[in-house]
This record gives sequence, structure tokens and C-alpha cells, in this order.
Amino acid sequence: MSWAGKILRVNLTNGTVQSEPLNMEWARAYLGSRGLASKYLVEEIDPKVDPLSAENKIIWATGPLTGTMASTGGRYTVVTKGPLTGAIACSNSGGYWGAELKFAGWDMVIFEGKSAKPVYLSIEDDKAELRDASHLWGKSVWQTEEIIKKQHQDPLTRVSSIGLAGENGVLYAAVVNDLHRAAGRSGVGAVMGAKNLKAIAVRGTKGVGNIANPKEFMKVTFEKKKILADNAVTGQGLPTYGTQVLMNVINEIGASPTRNHRDVQFEGAKDISAEAMATPRKTDGKKPLVTNQACFGCTIACGRIQKIDQGHFSVENKPQYWGASGGLEYEAAWALGNANGVNDLDALQYANVLCNEQGMDPISFGATIGAVMELYEMGVLTKEQLGTDAPFGSARALVRFAEMTANGEGFGKEIGLGSARLTAKYGHPDLSMSVKGQEFPAYDSRGIQGMGLAYATSNRGACHLRGYTVASEVLGIPVKTDPLVSEGKPELVKAFQDATAAFDSAGICIFTSFAWGLADVQPQVAAACGEEFTLEKLNEIGERIWNMERDFNNKAGFTAKDDTLPKRLLTEPAKTGPAKGLVNKLPEMLPHYYEIRGWDAGGRLKPETRERLGL
Repeated sequence: MSWAGKILRVNLTNGTVQSEPLNMEWARAYLGSRGLASKYLVEEIDPKVDPLSAENKIIWATGPLTGTMASTGGRYTVVTKGPLTGAIACSNSGGYWGAELKFAGWDMVIFEGKSAKPVYLSIEDDKAELRDASHLWGKSVWQTEEIIKKQHQDPLTRVSSIGLAGENGVLYAAVVNDLHRAAGRSGVGAVMGAKNLKAIAVRGTKGVGNIANPKEFMKVTFEKKKILADNAVTGQGLPTYGTQVLMNVINEIGASPTRNHRDVQFEGAKDISAEAMATPRKTDGKKPLVTNQACFGCTIACGRIQKIDQGHFSVENKPQYWGASGGLEYEAAWALGNANGVNDLDALQYANVLCNEQGMDPISFGATIGAVMELYEMGVLTKEQLGTDAPFGSARALVRFAEMTANGEGFGKEIGLGSARLTAKYGHPDLSMSVKGQEFPAYDSRGIQGMGLAYATSNRGACHLRGYTVASEVLGIPVKTDPLVSEGKPELVKAFQDATAAFDSAGICIFTSFAWGLADVQPQVAAACGEEFTLEKLNEIGERIWNMERDFNNKAGFTAKDDTLPKRLLTEPAKTGPAKGLVNKLPEMLPHYYEIRGWDAGGRLKPETRERLGL
């Protein structure tokens, strides 16, 4: 079975905490984590609800492989209606928190209503209660975790919490666990803050004991771990260099969005790359990268632990930031660096550390700064308004904006709205590099055509983790496709989107898909949950989840008009690199994508699609 079979329902308005059985019919149709939590959400809230109102709900969910010996089985998701986008939001995190919830005997925690005062939820196996969090309000994620562990007198308590960004309503506030693992995108942390919910502390001692076929599960997970170990990406590239291995690769193929997508290559990329992180600094002779780190049950260990030069302007008078901390991943390094033309590695790490400490999505934050710097260079925003000079390339402006936004000071409050609202307010909405209000990650869709379609149709707004066609278009996984052509991309995008939904819902990390296909996940799910989980069924589950999310968004008011890209990507050709002269060919790809999805011309599910998937 592998599910715990129980969920916690917490009514913050009434202060009640109740256990209820997991809906096993839904579990078999949606698997767990992303799929199952989204099913609960769409059944229980009005799609048109204000994301920051008491009527919205927010759900923490594990998958059936979470907490097991399956490699990377430490993932959990936070699902809600997102304040940044107004669309369905599902943010995924690693670390140890997800496994701990499963060890305590719970598949999922659903929060509804709003507390009159700050609270946190304490879970110790079967015992769950709301506790006062007045002493934690105003504290960072790091302080919150430390205080709760001391209070519970248990260093093995795992904490999922918000910092000042979530409390202050930054619309891309993250939920952070284990100090620097985050459910980072779409503003899930702002929903927590709006509900006066500071944290969930969990300690589980039960383990995961209800595997359908334990002997087969041990055998098959061992076999699949060997595939990860033998693979060039999951066995060598990611452990050695982390996701930052992509910085120079993507830059060289002319798909690295630079200076708010004005350019597709960044001349300073080499200064902030994985290779630079592993090279001693000229200033103090020390390597920025200290070591790598793994999440629960992970055999890949792509996480980075990094140190800032103590003499760097960002920390020279702040000894609290001199220690080793969660280091730069590719998306964060790109958003804080290339997107703003900043090639100061220590400045990027300091901004990244603030995002971890106060719970803020570095992708949306960094990309919003890109829009601010462009507006500054145009003369639309002034030094007086911003509190600092902010030309592209200014590491000092980046650092100042990170502090202001994390602490909710001055112009930082406007940066906290995200680029779509900010650029619209100042009369230049076209300068927001976003889809459905969520900022792009680190791939320019003029140089990687399939990513343009993946961004435009992503259910949670612009996202690389909802259909990572970079694997095929750049890395040749599982087959090599030409990144500069649009032919065949609708089929590729759909396949990646559906498979990703299944990976996420199983409770494992999407990085395993560099080495595994669904055919590698299927025997693990079948051994854990039952033989009914065939490859055909897993494919159908992924497709069902994607269409359920789409249907929710349609009911929330999204239409085919929202499946688009910023004007810049559709009308301004790439200036350099292999994609020179190209724009994204979305208009050619979208109609065929709708057709193979079984949607009508307005992007809505056809009745036969709804019937086939049981929606």
C-alpha cells in the first residue's frame, strides 16, 4: 500500500485538528503528493477564491514513495491557489521534512480558515496540536527552526516554515524546510502568512511499514539506484557540480536570458558558474564551494554548501553570514546573476542566503530585479524612488534590493509584488518576463523552442519543472531533438508534462528523470503500492493530473489568451549565438498542442477527454 492512509485536517479559524482516512479511491487515481493534494484542493475550494483569503486552503502532501528506500524519496509538495498567479500552485521541496511527516504516520495535512493570532502546528506521531507562535512571528526561517527544536528538546524535529517574506505578503514568498530546501515558487509562503500560520514542526518515529511487496521493493529500488549511479548526469555531473553545471552549457548554446531577456548570452557567465564555485578566489584563496549535500534518501547529492568571502562588501560587517550555508543552484545563480547582468559570485550567494533565511523565491525575486533595472535604465524609475542607483550589472543594487525585499522596507514592498504587477504599475507591462504572472526560469525560449511552449502552457505559470524539454533539446535525454526547430515539440512537451506529474506524485525528485524513464519508476510504485500500477496506468495518472490542473485554471478564469509569452520573445530575435535571428515559434506550436491534448480551440477540455480521464 505504501500510503499511511491518514490525513490531518486543521481548521485554523476554530483551532481544531482532526484525523480522517485518506480517500483511497482518489489515491489510486492520482497517486499522491502533487496529484492527490491537487485533487483535494479542486474538490474543496471555489476556483475563483481570493488566494489570500480565509476561504483558500493550503495542503502539505507526501507521495507513496516518500520516506521509503526509493532513491530521492524525500519529496513533499505544498498545494494551494497561488497569490502570484491566481492559478493552481504546487511547490515541491526536498530535504528531510517530507519523510518525517510520513514517519509520523500522515500522508497529508490540510489547512483551512485563518487563525486570529500566529500559530504553528506540532506533530509528534499521532499527537497533533496547534500552538501559539507569537514568539516566532517576525523571526527568520533559521531562527524559527532553532527555537522550535529547543522548545521541543529534540534536534531531530523537522520544521517547514516561513520567514519575513511570507509574513509581509511577498507574493513569491517560499516555504522553507531544513534551513535551505524550499517549496519555492508561486507564493505558497504568502498563503501561510495570510493565515497566520508560521510553521509545521514534525517528529515521526513510526517509519514506513506498509509496502505491498517488501522483497520486490528492496530488489527493484537497488537496481534503479545503480542506474542513477552509472549515469553521467546523476552519477557524475550533478554530484560534482550541482545544477550549476548548466551555467556555461546553456550560455554557449545562446539560451541564457540576460538583462531581462534583452540578450541570450551573458559575458559574465563563467564568473558565476559551477567551475568558478570550485575555484579558489583571488581575494582570500578559498573556494566558494565547501561540499555537496543530499536530501533524504538521495543517491545523487546535487545540493551545494557555500561560503562567502568574509571581506566581501555584502557581509564584511555581518559575521552571522560568514559560515557555510545553502549554496547557489543554477536557477538562483541565473536569476540573481545573468537576468541582471551581475557577475559577482559572492553578491549572488549573499542574495541567495537572504532568500533562504527569509523565505523568498530567488527566481521570481531575481527576474523582478531584471525588470526594475531595465525601468531604471529607461528613466522610468529613479534613484530617489529605489533608494539606490540600479543599472544592469550593479552587485550593490542587487544586494540592497534583496535586503529591502526580504525585510519589507521601502521599494522592497513593490519588488515583492513580482514583475507583472510592478511593470504594469509603471506603465510597461511588456517588460515582465512571465507567464500567468510567474517569472521565467533560466532558459530563453528563442534558443530552446520547446521550452517556450512548456512555459506558455504550464499550469502554475512559467516553470521549467513542469516539462523540462531541455533534457531532450540540449542534453539528448531520452532522445536528442533540435532546440531551434518547432516541429515535434507539442508531442515532446506533452510527454514531459505528463511524465513529470507522475514523478512528482510518486514522491521522488524530478532529477532522477535524467537517468530514469517512467518505466523505471513503475516497478517501484507497483512493488510499493500494488500490481495495478502498470506503466499504462502511470501514464494515464500523469495525463489526468495535468488536465485536472488545467480545468481548475479554466474555472478560475484563465483562457487560451493566457497561454502566451512576453512580446519580446515573440517579436525580438536573438542577437547572438546559435539562435541568432530567431524568435519563439509559439503560434505554430500551440494549436497542435491543444489538439493532441484533446482540448478545444479555446484551450478547454473536450467532453470526450474529460470522460476518458474520469474528470
